[in-house]
Amino acid sequence: MTSPATDVVRLLTVRGETLAVAESLTGGLVAAEITAVPGASKVFRGSVTAYATELKHELLGVDATLLAERGAVDPQVAAQMAVGVRKALGADWGIATTGVAGPDPQDGQPVGTVFVAVEAPSPTTFEPARGGKVIPLRLNGDRAEIRMESVRSVLALLLKELAGEQTGNERAQDTEQNGGF
Repeated sequence: MTSPATDVVRLLTVRGETLAVAESLTGGLVAAEITAVPGASKVFRGSVTAYATELKHELLGVDATLLAERGAVDPQVAAQMAVGVRKALGADWGIATTGVAGPDPQDGQPVGTVFVAVEAPSPTTFEPARGGKVIPLRLNGDRAEIRMESVRSVLALLLKELAGEQTGNERAQDTEQNGGF
């Protein structure tokens, strides 16, 4: 059985596409998981670990007003992080993690509140990006468990989006209806 990171690298290699990662609560764990896979250099452009809230704006272009009003733990922040890292690093795909690993709540959000996001590539350079997907998570466990489950979840979301594109939207909708991730 292969790991999600191995599957991501394999699928992106076959497609000739690249990936960039924006991380907050995972602190580089997503990038480490991907770069542990032999051949990752063919598809992995790089990552931005924007742990401090202001860096999400400065490095990834997340709207400053959004950050001020809602804080860093927000679905729109996750979506904008994925868009921003994709643009900043010149990748086809962007993924992002933001949330609260603990031990204390942050921005009014309880420990275990996480948002993972994927931003898909544009079909052509003349069209806007197809848009992204954000998944809210409520995770249990200690800090390490929440961070590792966030890594697993963002890679699973990316795999789902990659598989949905390969097999058509019918399969992606069927997976959602049957409770798959």
